[in-house]
Amino acid sequence: RGAAAIKLGRERELMLGDTSAERDWGHAQDYVRAMWLMLQQDTPEDFVLATGVRHRVQDVVETAFAAVDLDWRGHVRQDPRLLRPAEPVQLTGNASKARVRLGWQPEVDFATMIREMTLAELQLLRG
Repeated sequence: RGAAAIKLGRERELMLGDTSAERDWGHAQDYVRAMWLMLQQDTPEDFVLATGVRHRVQDVVETAFAAVDLDWRGHVRQDPRLLRPAEPVQLTGNASKARVRLGWQPEVDFATMIREMTLAELQLLRG
């Protein structure tokens, strides 16, 4: 949202906490498909849904700003008040059970997902 709002001149900067934090981000489309596959099983089971690939918050920033043809360096600031003291730096899911039992794997890559989100937000803000 921040990159889209800055592109349209509605905001000047994006304030973030720890941009080196790494997360396992995945596309809703992939997760909904996995949920459907779970519902097709004869016996209910718990599954972890994840891409198994970590990306930094910084990667999100760079990809989102690139999607709207902006250099993030002039717009992103780190605010120490937004740092979470007990937050784990790296989080990655292991979806091997879902891959084996359901034949599921994510199809939408990280860059595509971030571009889609950013451009959708840009359209929303434009009205």
